Amino acid sequence: MLEKGKLLRIYVGEREKFENKTLYQYLVYWLREKGIGGATVSRGVLGYGQDKLLKSAKILELSSDLPMVIETIDCSSKIEAIIPELCKIVPKGLIFTVDVDIHKYGKEV
Repeated sequence: MLEKGKLLRIYVGEREKFENKTLYQYLVYWLREKGIGGATVSRGVLGYGQDKLLKSAKILELSSDLPMVIETIDCSSKIEAIIPELCKIVPKGLIFTVDVDIHKYGKEV
């Protein structure tokens, strides 16, 4: 199976909030409500953003605001349809898409 799709990747800070929830958690539930195929959240251990401030996962730095990456892949039309609303939800961060070839999704029947 080969299908065209889009990878949606969203970078936000670990401490960012939306409607009294952490933004990355809110986005996963929101993506599910929008019917997007699946989502994964990864926590960065070291990084910096537009502000150029290094953020690290060192044990002694419990208050660091680490980067959180939310990724999802679905058909282009579904991803493109949610981008305008997504940009309103994410106050600061990075949102981008990449065209992808989907070779397998789910298990064979």
